Amino acid sequence: MKKYKLKNLDCASCASKIEDNLIKLEEVKFITVNFANSTMTIDTDNIERVKARIKEIESEVEVEDGDDAKALVSKGELAENKRTIIKAVVGLALLLIGLVFEKRLHNTPYEIAEYAVYVTAYLIVGWKVITSAVRNIIKGQFFDEQFLMTIATLGAFVIHQMPEAVAVMLFYVTGELFQDIAIGRSRKSIKSLLEIKPDYANLKAGTEIIKVSPEEVKIGDTIIIKAGEKVPLDGTIIEGKSFVDTAALTGESVPRSVKENDEVMAGMINQSGVITIKVNKLFGQSSVSRILELVENATSQKAETEKFITTFARYYTPIVVIGALFLAILPPLLFSGQTFNDWIYRALVVLVISCPCALVISIPLGYFGGVGLASR
Repeated sequence: MKKYKLKNLDCASCASKIEDNLIKLEEVKFITVNFANSTMTIDTDNIERVKARIKEIESEVEVEDGDDAKALVSKGELAENKRTIIKAVVGLALLLIGLVFEKRLHNTPYEIAEYAVYVTAYLIVGWKVITSAVRNIIKGQFFDEQFLMTIATLGAFVIHQMPEAVAVMLFYVTGELFQDIAIGRSRKSIKSLLEIKPDYANLKAGTEIIKVSPEEVKIGDTIIIKAGEKVPLDGTIIEGKSFVDTAALTGESVPRSVKENDEVMAGMINQSGVITIKVNKLFGQSSVSRILELVENATSQKAETEKFITTFARYYTPIVVIGALFLAILPPLLFSGQTFNDWIYRALVVLVISCPCALVISIPLGYFGGVGLASR
């Protein structure tokens, strides 16, 4: 069993998709993808096959060794959001130009100017969605939100509803931007929580002080905490007095005075004097360890609602596409006075408003946001 970092994993439904596909591989005995801290815990004897499969599922996701908490926030996250904001602003500006000067643009030869403005705006804001849809189609994955958005907006161009095609894609990209911002904030909260985990303990062995991992310290051992160090394990002070910062555990901003015979907990920060404590709990039973375990379990285990929505979307999307197809074709064939143009337009509306991304993304994202808020 080994843990890996998943770089560029920015979608809760993508994490679920990776997990569902990898568990089907013969080489994989166990797999769980933790979206909150962008990690994958897996038991396999062919990690290269797993990496190749992940690239097929989500081409932007990269597998890296280790599970450092620093991986929670991507280095390029801010830059990526800036690029998305610029694309959205440019797309909105072109859309407004097209609407304000609609008559002039429409009256140019072959409506070249009108198409130039709207197609440019559409490609700027929707290029990522379109390319994702094409890649998924090549892989045989037709029914997802990118596919629905692409066929609906391209259909709008076909029936000459170009402003609506650009607007729909612009709204979708803006929603994705807000999702990325929400994910970034939640991950920062969880990252700051994970950073309270002590890195080492100063174990007193006779006359020597040995720096060891907190997991190696046993009940009854004596450890030294110097000024500025984190308390690595729960215990009782047997020598010294100091002030400790308990903000990471209790939120209290005022340092607490501690002295001989007082209890201190892992995660507190010693601010002044040197204190010696006798350990009365193993690291796995300490306050900070239990808090971290609660957060990791909460983000790695799927709620029943999330499981249901994932299964529901698998059947819902094909039904919506087939229903929209019937809506576009049958009424003009069965009823006189009905035009294909009107019913294709209505079918495209159905495709856009029926997009399952609101269900598939919002449910796991809602739980993830809640965990982030609880961490803070």
